[in-house]
Amino acid sequence: MWRSFRQLPSFSVRTTRSQTLPYSSILSLSSPLPKPQPSSFVFAPAKTIRSAATSYPSSIILWTFNRDCCNATRSIAVRCISSFPTPQPEMVVDWNDAVSCSEVGDGVEDKNGDDGTLEEGTKRSIPVRAYFFSTSVDLKGLVEQNKQNFIPPTSRMTNYVVLKFGDLSSSSGPGVFTSGSDCCFMVVFQYGSIVLFNIRECDVDQYLKIVEKHASGLLPEMRKDEYEVIEMPTLNTWMQAGLDYITLQFLNIDGIRTIGSVLGQSIALDYYVRQVDGMVAEFTDINRGMEKTGTFTMDSKKLFQIVGKANSNLADVILKLGLFERSDIAWKDAKYAIIWEFLRDEFELTQRFASLDFKLKFVEHNIRFLQEILQNRKSDFLEWLIIVLISAEIVISLYDLIKRSL
Repeated sequence: MWRSFRQLPSFSVRTTRSQTLPYSSILSLSSPLPKPQPSSFVFAPAKTIRSAATSYPSSIILWTFNRDCCNATRSIAVRCISSFPTPQPEMVVDWNDAVSCSEVGDGVEDKNGDDGTLEEGTKRSIPVRAYFFSTSVDLKGLVEQNKQNFIPPTSRMTNYVVLKFGDLSSSSGPGVFTSGSDCCFMVVFQYGSIVLFNIRECDVDQYLKIVEKHASGLLPEMRKDEYEVIEMPTLNTWMQAGLDYITLQFLNIDGIRTIGSVLGQSIALDYYVRQVDGMVAEFTDINRGMEKTGTFTMDSKKLFQIVGKANSNLADVILKLGLFERSDIAWKDAKYAIIWEFLRDEFELTQRFASLDFKLKFVEHNIRFLQEILQNRKSDFLEWLIIVLISAEIVISLYDLIKRSL
């Protein structure tokens, strides 16, 4: 086992036994370390490296110390000899100096782990769940029945409300939000999205029922998405990105609003994308039928319904969801702007809207094509009707002339 250190002025070697050994061990020291000069080193609190000796019959531990001032190297060879492969005494090396080393051997670990990461105990996981089960929510009625849980807004955004459940005595302003507490939050958006923070999955239904009383346009199938926020107070940076999770130094009300806004838009956008996909599939079937038969059987009423559905979906995405409106909290604080931009990229909101817009253009193209066909059909019908009426008038006139001549 090798370890290299720089700027180590003094050390002491002492042997301790973790258990009683029936056989003796011999320690031999060679080439003693010279006494360092005070001006050559910077002293720091004592540090200790514990290295458990191997259980092999014979092993050598070499410690190399470098002094930058004189470019001299001294080494101490510690030879552990035993006639049997029994556990050897534990070697403890103490020194008083600032250590500068590129690597400390396999037996020495950083306080945060081998890879420099933080200990698992310092992380706090906060589950985040987003739901979309209606197209509209009466926020005023929701706030009226939950005044004790309502958190006043800090921005001009009025299309959502934040409700707090659990420890209502704590401050609702900026501050550390601990996942270990009983406190949980619910962000409800006017367009139908609900984002739950720190709520167990078995308790989700009772919170959704609070909103269901004030919801309209309930969907036959509820959309769901899950995410995770990790609180790590010892994080070196404000935010650290991950796959399906985000790590923050702390999570407060502004962070909940920022994260909730993006997740609410994402789950709602997923619903509208599926609606447009259904229209695309319907027009695809019509085109395939026309390819085989040369005609189609859609009436104008159903076509107009599809036109209204496509236009309303696009209007909802742009106006209700506010997909291109920047969060007021992100405008005020650069920290939350980082979160907002990262989550938008993580959930690919811009790319998904571009795909939605492309699909809507395909639907619009097919609608125009079918409208022209229906219009031509109507024109042809009117032309034939005029021809029939003129023919009938001619027949009646001829009949009248023949009758008069007789």
